This record gives sequence, C-alpha cells and structure tokens, in this order.
Amino acid sequence: MNDQTASQRPCIGVHLGIRNGYYRAARRAHELGIPAFQYFSKNPRTLSHKEIPLRDTEACRSFCRQHGIQSVLHAPYPTNPCLSPGAEQDRMVRSILNDLQIAEANGSIGVVVHFGHFRGKDPLQGYQNSIQCLNRVLAQWDGQARILIENQAGQGTRMGMTLEECATVRSCVRDPARIGFCLDTCHLYAAGLWDGHNWAKLLEHGRKIGYIQHVQVLHLNDSLYPSGSFRDRHADIGQGEIGRKALGELLSSFQHVPVPVILETRASKQDDPRMEWHNAMSLAQRSDGRKDK
Repeated sequence: MNDQTASQRPCIGVHLGIRNGYYRAARRAHELGIPAFQYFSKNPRTLSHKEIPLRDTEACRSFCRQHGIQSVLHAPYPTNPCLSPGAEQDRMVRSILNDLQIAEANGSIGVVVHFGHFRGKDPLQGYQNSIQCLNRVLAQWDGQARILIENQAGQGTRMGMTLEECATVRSCVRDPARIGFCLDTCHLYAAGLWDGHNWAKLLEHGRKIGYIQHVQVLHLNDSLYPSGSFRDRHADIGQGEIGRKALGELLSSFQHVPVPVILETRASKQDDPRMEWHNAMSLAQRSDGRKDK
C-alpha cells in the first residue's frame, strides 16, 4: 500500500463512553488526537427514552464542527427492528426515533442499528417486520441523521449476515436515501462471507448490488474466531484470525471516501486507546517490514 497524505488516510476513531456527557466525549477524542468517535445514546442495555440535554448536545455539536471531528451514535443492544408489529415494535420505533434525535442534536452522521433477529417460524416475516418498523420511523423523522444498518455475525439466528439482505431491506423502504450501512469486519468474517482472501471479489459484488456505495461507517475489528464460526467476538487489530494483511486490504478500499472507521476492539476501549489507534492507522501506510498474518 502506498504512503498516504494525512488528508487521504482513513478517518479512524474509537468508541468512547458518555458517562460525563457527549461534549466531554468529543473533547476526549480531540485530546487524544483522534478525529472520530462512536458513542451509545444511553445505557446500551436499555431502550428507555432519554431526554436530550440541549446544552450538552449543542456544545458537542459546536465542538465537533470547530475541530473537524466526526461522530456516530450506536443504538442500544436490545434494538431489534425485526420484532412483530404491536407493543414490541412500537417500543422499537420510539427508541430508534429517540436515538436519531440525539444523533441529530450532537451533529452525528447517523445511528448504527443491528439488522435484528426474528425467532418465528417464517423468517420472511422478520424481514417484513424490519421494513415496516423502518418505514414507521422514517415517516416520523425529518432530520439529517440516517439509520445505518449493521451486518451481523450469525450468532443466535442467521439473519442479516449477507450484503444482499441489508441492500434488499434498504431498497424496500419508502425512502432508501435515508438508510445507509455500517460494515463490521468481524461480523463479515464470522458470517463466513469473507475468509481473509476474497475481499476483491466481495467488494465487486457489493458494488453491483448497491451495498458498498452506501456504507457510511466501517467497524474495523479483528476476529477471535475463524471465518464461518458465527461467533461475534472482537480481537485487537492483528491479534485475531483475520490479521493485519487482510484488514489492511479491506481498509484500503475506504481510503478515499469520507467514511468514519471505528475501532471496537478491547485495546481501543482502554483509558488510552492511542496505541491501538496508531496500530490501525499503520494499516493504511506502507508495510513497516513486520510479518503480517
């Protein structure tokens, strides 16, 4: 991979906590010298509504704009657009709308939402539920923040693993322009779509079906388990089954597009994630002579 100027390198960031508020998270990213961050809107284990702290979000939005920091919101883990219509889907619609409102207030590009799971007898019903849920959200949303569907590893149920599933759901909603994608490298690998050697073929296929063009966030994670394991366990960059060489090849595809690249590895979640950040940044540069996996 050729040397890149700073402006050409991927915009790599990390996931930061919001215990001290959104503005403090933005300041923390700036202090670390990291140009992007991801955050949870609220407690990641609950779908409870959160009132928007306007002074905090206005400060966050202004600070990010001033310092050129990109941010993205990750929806809480229980978020599941595939649940059946009724009280459960109503709750999902309210929660996703709340997340979009928080993302918009903070100036974030969108809300990362896992594809979802459906445990009923007919899996097609799960896809129909997801489309209905997303349509209901978009019918009530007029902001700039987008819903970013994240591919899944196949842990639990085998839904949302393929690029086709994500692209099809997007194409079926009433306003596809307000839906984008979050591509997770560990999930892609665990699902068996990517084996570390077929990225060029997968990239070409993704472009043909209209997936790659709408990727707006990349989750850059190594995998603790082999390709096709259906196990969603992240490893630090270069320390897992994917390895630096394969991750570097994939990352190079996003060098010249303004897509935030978020690290969700164990090392990136430490008090000082700069070592892991520099490790990821080095993937976008010429090999330093060390042996890649």
